[in-house]
Amino acid sequence: MNLIFLIMCCLGLGAICLINPESAISVMLEGAEDAVSLSIKMCAVYALWLGILEVMEGAGLNKLVATLFRPLSNFFFKKQSKETREVISMNMAADFLGMGGAATPLGIKAMKMMDKGEESASYDMVKFLILNVTSIQLLPTTVIALRTQAGSNSASDIIFPTLISTIVSALVGLGILKITQLLKGKFKRKKGGKI
Repeated sequence: MNLIFLIMCCLGLGAICLINPESAISVMLEGAEDAVSLSIKMCAVYALWLGILEVMEGAGLNKLVATLFRPLSNFFFKKQSKETREVISMNMAADFLGMGGAATPLGIKAMKMMDKGEESASYDMVKFLILNVTSIQLLPTTVIALRTQAGSNSASDIIFPTLISTIVSALVGLGILKITQLLKGKFKRKKGGKI
């Protein structure tokens, strides 16, 4: 992946040097300035939501929110321990509230708890990864904060489209996982092996 980005950067730099060489330095400086500005804005957004998550943890609200997601985690991850399902529930709750930055440490912890030391990821680990990547969001707080900082007049208009798109992407991802699992089992049976 690093090689692909390096090639893209070299091609872009080469193109701008051929097309408009006098603007190459100013474009690179402008891009670097935008990157630093975005990083500072993202730090502020993540600091805010990680702070809110800490307050929720201190008040015990994270456990309350996690209990709302417990039926989902119990349904999707029946074979996992109670502790693992609780961490998964807290991760899903953070994702649902749009706190992706706060959900990441919980996701890593849940993956470590599901890891049995095998060479490849288990079915539950892949399922959890799909649910994390698609992250069904009721409140895309990070995107709303970025839209507000960018001067949007209606930053919260993204809520309904985000909810629909994340639900659809989660269902498609889980559907593809189920199809690949069924195909994997079908091919194993044809070879005469046991599933």
